[in-house]
Parts: sequence; structure tokens; C-alpha cells
Amino acid sequence: MNFPDYDENTAFLGDWGPFQRTVFILLCLSIIPNGFTGLSMVFIGDTPAHRCLIPAALNITAEWRNASIPLDEEDENEDSRLSKCSRHRMDIVKSYSDRGLLPWVDVNVSAIPREGCVDGWEYDNGTYISTIVSEWDLVCSDDWRAPLTSSLFFCGVLTGSVISGQMSDRFGRKIVLFVTMGIQTVFTFIQVFSPSWLIFCLLFFIVGMGQISNYVAAFVLGMEILSPSIRDLFSTLGVCLFFSIGYMMLPLAAYFLRDWRMLLLALTIPGFFYVPLWWFIPESPRWLVSQGRVDEAEVILRKAAWMNGVEAPDVIFPPILSRENAGRLQSYSLFDLLKSTNIRYITVLLFLVWSAVSIGYCALSLNTSNMHGNIHLNCFLSAVVEVPALIMAWLMLRHWPRRLSLSSTLSLGGLVLLFIHLIPQHMSSVAISLVMLGKFGLSAAFAIIYPATAELYPTVLRNTALGACSMASRVGSISAPYFIYLGGYYRSLPYILTGSLNVLSGLLSILLPESFGSPLPETISHMQTAGFRKRHYSPTDRKCEDEHESDHL
Repeated sequence: MNFPDYDENTAFLGDWGPFQRTVFILLCLSIIPNGFTGLSMVFIGDTPAHRCLIPAALNITAEWRNASIPLDEEDENEDSRLSKCSRHRMDIVKSYSDRGLLPWVDVNVSAIPREGCVDGWEYDNGTYISTIVSEWDLVCSDDWRAPLTSSLFFCGVLTGSVISGQMSDRFGRKIVLFVTMGIQTVFTFIQVFSPSWLIFCLLFFIVGMGQISNYVAAFVLGMEILSPSIRDLFSTLGVCLFFSIGYMMLPLAAYFLRDWRMLLLALTIPGFFYVPLWWFIPESPRWLVSQGRVDEAEVILRKAAWMNGVEAPDVIFPPILSRENAGRLQSYSLFDLLKSTNIRYITVLLFLVWSAVSIGYCALSLNTSNMHGNIHLNCFLSAVVEVPALIMAWLMLRHWPRRLSLSSTLSLGGLVLLFIHLIPQHMSSVAISLVMLGKFGLSAAFAIIYPATAELYPTVLRNTALGACSMASRVGSISAPYFIYLGGYYRSLPYILTGSLNVLSGLLSILLPESFGSPLPETISHMQTAGFRKRHYSPTDRKCEDEHESDHL
């Protein structure tokens, strides 16, 4: 089937009228909750300083109470040397106390046998009133549960990416956007009342299913409605910037709300204010046309023309896309991303790049609690550094080829992280600066990879492709908490691993097709070829794609 040039047929609307501004602003506003929901684990899942609880009912002297926790780690700060997971045997300590013996004077305390924290733990309340770690004792032998909590959230994101992409291409961008926003909001609210860690994780998984799905749906909806001259602005200083605004709100809320349940409740409330947007955000006319629902698309476009104060032509689209063709159109699926050799190469390359940049971005974002200094300030700086990164990404998208933009930002983010292990421990400010520079590069890369991917795939497959790429990136996100966990064995190991991966992904991105200045493809046959392939189709590929598209008509 021959699709019309959608951008040419809708040029009468202009580039930046009231209709486009309304869609732009409302879609950007819908992104804000994603910024604080996706990264809330920085605070609600942080591990406060802790040590074994010495029950108040245990009648021992103050000297022996202070000496009951052994020293384990070598550190200039004595408080951090106190063992987190063991204490001296309390029956022996009590016998010494009852006899009036003094620690280190009459008794060699280091020779006293140790035992686990059989009475639980006591946590430092200087930063938090409570986190899920302190509430459910996710420490010591159970410390694996904290990174698993984040990974289960990203498993939900992965599941949502698989389902929502296909649902969006089948049922529409708008309905998936609002359904997934509702899932994110409602289940985050229920999460506040979690009675156990297991229930919390189950709900967090469901929240993850909605979290990225509404982001991708909003992104694709804007890319398909807005004119080519506005798409770069929308994908960088639009959705990405408003994600960063939500991210910046997170440490501010966490600073005043130190209890994890109250913080989560506060982060849930804004989601309920998005319900009225249903009556102001339209379905994608481009998607409606691809489904043969031309009459519905023209109703939206005529309303847009009225809002912009321009007159729509009597016939917007050619008769070939009339209503009688609608019943013959079908939706595409994930398997269509692997049908032909060219689309398979492009998809595999994008999967690798998306996964690497997601590992780096998520690891740096979630690791702010382990950096030197105030966690709220570090998190806020990690969010603020994204603003100049997005401005740079926007300028790159306007003037630079997509491959060069993506490769340079990935390489910048990866290379500076590789230098962190060379910085002495006492030069923490230099290390933090390098981390922020790495976050700068990877944030810009994340802003670039969305439009770069959307421009490569056709309308009939765009949301499915973005959902699949998002799914690949969530494989990286799932592993990111464990990259941070490895920092417990060697502090710089997370930076070495993420830096190496992103330098490699920067090299791989050079092999992608160049879409700078090209119109959005409408069908699979309109797609460009991968950079390492010749610029022509083999007879087999052409036959495969022709047969494949005819099967959907």
C-alpha cells in the first residue's frame, strides 16, 4: 500500500500554532511523575548507618555497651569501622560487666567471641526516619534484597515495554498513555500501605510496568503529531527536560519527608491531577491514518486547523486511504523487528546501545547515595546536570548527524568514568566531578537515542520498536543495581564496567543508519539500511519485505 507524505499533507497546520503548543506542553507535563517514580529508590531504599542492637533491658555498664560492637573495617572515621553485622557475645559481656571489669583495661575485648545481630539492628536517624531497609532489616545476610527491589521494578518496566509497545501500535497511543499513567499512580498509592517487603516488591513491579510505558507512549505521540522542525525540541528540551524536573523534585521532597511512606505518598498525589488531560490530548492522526481510520484523523486535524486559525483543505488525504481500506489493515508485532536482514541488524545494534546507556544512566543515578557528601545535594546535582546535557543534545540534534551525536556523547560519558579509579580517595570532590561529567554525557546520549530510534522505524512499527528497545534498555536497568552492589568489593568497579560498556556502545552506534534530515518512514520498505551494509536491498530482502507488507494489507 502506498502511504502519502503525512508531513506534506498536514503542512497547512503550520509548525507552532496553539494546537502544537497545547500538545507539546501537556505531553511534557505527563512526563514529570516518571522522573521521581523511577528514581525514588535512591531515598526509600537507601541503607542508613546501622549496627547490632544492644537491648536496653540488658543490664550492662555504659563502658561495656560502647565496647559491645567490634571494629571491622579500616577507615579514618571510627564510626564507620563499627561492625554492621556482628557484636561480641552478650552473655560474656554481661558476665564481665557484672564483675565490674573494664574493657581494654581488665579485658582484651578483641578476644571476646562474636555473634550475629540476634536482637536486630539499630539505625542512624540523622538522615531518615525510616526506609524500606530499616523497616524490614534488609541488611547483612539480607542485603541482597535492596538491589533486588530495584531490579524487580525494572523487570516490571521490561514487561511493560514488551506489552505496551504492541498495545500502542494496535489500540492507539492515547489509550495506552492514560492506562499506564493510571497503573503507575494507583499502584504507587497502594504501595504506601505495603505490610511486607514481598508485597512492596510485587506492587513495585506493577508500578514499573506503567512507568516507562506512559513515557514511551507520550514520546511517540508527540513525535507523530508535531512537525519535523519541533520534534528535536520535543524529544530533548520537552520530554527529557520534564523528566529531569521530576527528578529534581525528588531530593527536594525527600529532604522534608524523611519517612519512606510519607515520601511515596507525596510522590503519588500529582498523578491524580492528570485525569483531565484525556479531553485535551488527541490521538495520533498519523497512527490513525496508518490504521486506515482516515475519517477520525481528519476530524482531529480539522479541529487543530480551527485552533490554529487556518483553513483545512476539503480533502486532506488521498482517496486510497479511505475508510474502505481500514478493515484490511493489521497491526505489526515484535516478530516484525526480525523479519528482514536489514531491520534485524538495526534492531540488534539498537538493543546493544540502549542496554549499555541504560546501565550507565541508572547506575550513576542510583549510586548517588554511596557518594561522599550529602545525599540530597548529590541527587539534586545529578538531576541538575541533565539540564545542560539536554540543551547540548538539542543543539546536536539540530546541527549534527545522529550517529556522530550518539557516538560522541556515549564515548564522553564512558571515558570519564574510566578515570575515576585513578583518583585518590581523599580527592572525593574530583571523583564527584567526574561522575557528574559522566552523567552529563550519558544523559545527553539518552536524550538523543529516543528520536534517533524513532526516526529509523516506520509509523506502523514505531511504538513497537521503541517498546522493544526500551525492553532491551531495561535488561540493562535490571543489572544496574548489581553493578552498584559490586562497589562493596571494589569501590571503582561499577565505574570501570559502565565506562567500558558505554565506550563500546559509542563505537557500535556508528554502524546505525543516518536519519538526519530524512522524513519519518511510513512502511518497512522506507527504512534505511544499516551503515555496514550496502545501500541496496538483495532480491531476497526485497521479496521478504514486499511479501511481509502485502500480508498486512
